Amino acid sequence: MAKKVLVLGEVRDGELRNVSYEAIAAAKEISEGGEIVGVLCGESVSGLANSMIHYGADRVLVVEDEKLKAYTTDGYSQALVQVIEQENPEGIVFGHTAMGKDLSPRLAAKLESGLVSDITGIENTGGNLIYTRPIYSGKAFEKKIITDGVLFVTIRPNNIAALDKDESRSGDVTNVDVTIKDLRTIVKEIVKKTTDGVDLSEAKVIVAGGRGVKSADGFGPLEELAEVLGAAVGASRGACDAEYCDYGLQIGQTGKVVTPDLYIACGISGAIQHLAGMSNSKIIVAINKDPEANIFNVADYGIVGDLFEVVPKLTEEFKKVLV
Repeated sequence: MAKKVLVLGEVRDGELRNVSYEAIAAAKEISEGGEIVGVLCGESVSGLANSMIHYGADRVLVVEDEKLKAYTTDGYSQALVQVIEQENPEGIVFGHTAMGKDLSPRLAAKLESGLVSDITGIENTGGNLIYTRPIYSGKAFEKKIITDGVLFVTIRPNNIAALDKDESRSGDVTNVDVTIKDLRTIVKEIVKKTTDGVDLSEAKVIVAGGRGVKSADGFGPLEELAEVLGAAVGASRGACDAEYCDYGLQIGQTGKVVTPDLYIACGISGAIQHLAGMSNSKIIVAINKDPEANIFNVADYGIVGDLFEVVPKLTEEFKKVLV
């Protein structure tokens, strides 16, 4: 049965995050031939509407208000509840990001609907849409079927491929007026603690360091390799606790969960909490002096050696191929 599905486009620094395009692809699966409606919230975001259409949305609703300039749960939930009531969709898709994880349960609760979070796959079996999500820190997967109510879904970045961009596609872009009042949260300043460069949660390649980097300066070789590969730099909790880097780079159960195409673990022992955040990476390369390190149990390729010798050699070889 064809369904109308809304997709929240997530805007960061004036651009749509890649997970927004992946969410459109997920919505295509869920809609079963129905209508895909993009939703953009913020201040001066209408210029991004056509981009959502090029990636598969049929039309886009733009909600612009100065109170939506910075994300707040109150402001965005008020705006989206009004949009949902106007559109009456069968489903709503978010990225499984900080915003999506905060906003989707709030909206689902308000509308007395269910939520399936952190989806990594969608398949149609016997006429039923089956949603796959990891559980137990990625050690197992569960499959869910939604039988009633408005469907709320968050999708894990880098797991559902975005549709090919088609700039010939066109669709209606409509401004929607909403009433936002009694905000309990006011954002006065946003201070970014993460480093510049590729966003960890959406990176296709990640170079990560653990306690084996030995110091903040020890991340230097990793950063050089990441620059050559166009990769993001991440870290284990051990490296963050030792103050080698900021906690904004932490990957693991209490940090970011990532699923890049290539994950290079340098000086990371492989504690279960770290594996929970990266074990679903498509290709894992481990570099560690200890041949018994647990990280080798999940690695596709392992290099037993000193990362300060191995990483610079990798960088030089990649430069020959890529630069």
